[in-house]
Amino acid sequence: MLKDGTYAAWYKTPLDQGTGIVHVANGQIWGRDSLMTYHGSCRVDGDHFTATVSTKRHTDGRATVFGVEDELTLDIEGNCPGKIATYTATAQQVPGMILQGTLILTEQQEPSRIEPPPAFNPGKLPKLPKRSR
Repeated sequence: MLKDGTYAAWYKTPLDQGTGIVHVANGQIWGRDSLMTYHGSCRVDGDHFTATVSTKRHTDGRATVFGVEDELTLDIEGNCPGKIATYTATAQQVPGMILQGTLILTEQQEPSRIEPPPAFNPGKLPKLPKRSR
């Protein structure tokens, strides 16, 4: 099941590949990569999910993995039986091109137990030898 959380994203088309960060929460999906920001809605039904995502360019330069400079609307379908989801997407602006991708749920590690520092005790400091004059 696609859970609410933050995912590392990897995706490819026959033209190019890329990586990004995706957040999922309360039926919404949003994220970013080196060229675009994206946002939209998603629906989860057991292990299967669908989403519609709009992209907006934030950096000029190279073309997207779809080979165009334009902003896109993506229709996404995927499966997430555990912590790793696989999906395919199509862009309405580039008919026939299929994007394949993987989402990997990032998990926060439990903080290690932090113990308070010991109380300062000058009696435990090493003693210097006495100097004779």
